[in-house]
Amino acid sequence: MSDVRHVLVLPDRDAADEAVEALRERFGVREDLRVVRDALAGEDDAEDAQWLVPVRDAEERLDAAELDALAGEWEGWREEP
Repeated sequence: MSDVRHVLVLPDRDAADEAVEALRERFGVREDLRVVRDALAGEDDAEDAQWLVPVRDAEERLDAAELDALAGEWEGWREEP
């Protein structure tokens, strides 16, 4: 079993919460997904933060292009850590 991970980077908490629901509904992700706030370096303003949704894909069944499109629905993107 591999340790493939994806991270969806989203502009706000609402978008991150909606992406979590979409991951469950569209992709059948069953793991406990957490939303993580990532303050941008040097920024003190709470508005200047990104919201991350890490997704473990041990079975490598999630399509990267589909995850890119999903994140793009909320003006976000996907990263591979």
